[in-house]
Amino acid sequence: MPLLYVTDLAYPARGRRYGDEDILLTSRLREHFPLALCHPLDAAAMMADFDAVIVRNSGPVLHYQEAYDAFRAAALAAGTRVYNPLTGRGDMAGKQYLLDLTASGHPVIPTIDDPADLALLPSVPSYAVKPKQGADSIGLTFTPHPEGPAGVNLIQPRIDFAYEVSFYFVDDSFQYALYAPDPARRWELKPYEPTAADLDFARGFIAWNTLSHGIQRVDACRAPSGELLLVELEDLNPYLSLDLVSPAAQEAFTTALTESLRSFLAV
Repeated sequence: MPLLYVTDLAYPARGRRYGDEDILLTSRLREHFPLALCHPLDAAAMMADFDAVIVRNSGPVLHYQEAYDAFRAAALAAGTRVYNPLTGRGDMAGKQYLLDLTASGHPVIPTIDDPADLALLPSVPSYAVKPKQGADSIGLTFTPHPEGPAGVNLIQPRIDFAYEVSFYFVDDSFQYALYAPDPARRWELKPYEPTAADLDFARGFIAWNTLSHGIQRVDACRAPSGELLLVELEDLNPYLSLDLVSPAAQEAFTTALTESLRSFLAV
């Protein structure tokens, strides 16, 4: 079953080498599937000739939002199989989930989108403000007095967290975790050994997202109180930092991905 693998090998990500990661993944997947690569701007025109489309490291879709929306609409209309499936409730659907999870009491950085609701957040000296339709920290600012129209920006308390940690999953199977010991250096990652409580935290959001198949990354921060709080649930095209894990972990991940794709294509 031929796969169309969507990637932007030249995307200039800060601190990450998207192209190298996708070269590694496609070299492994090609051992099991006929496979062709294409740029995200070409996906809608090419996907009819393939049994499924796998969306990988293509950068924030806000850089080509119109083309992505057209691809998504065409795929849904034609019943094209897309991996990850287009039913994700995390970043794939925008940032509304951070507001919904806050309202439902999940362990997430408290989030609002209306400065008039500031009293609902913890009182702190500074707040993080970022566009609701943003990604990759684009447009992020810090201010003691958030302002502006409702529904445009996400507003969160600026938390003096100890570190950020990411948990990587294929389907509902945990693969590995990496963390950034220095909060100022988000992409200088090291292997992280999660506790049972850490994994329960991450798996809770994987279960909440209800994706039957796919690659997901649960990003969290360690709050001053010691608890983990969700930063982001990346279910569209999460970068995997595979170059920072052991060869054994790489092999386990690609094996899990291969089996997930086989199961996905058999549905």
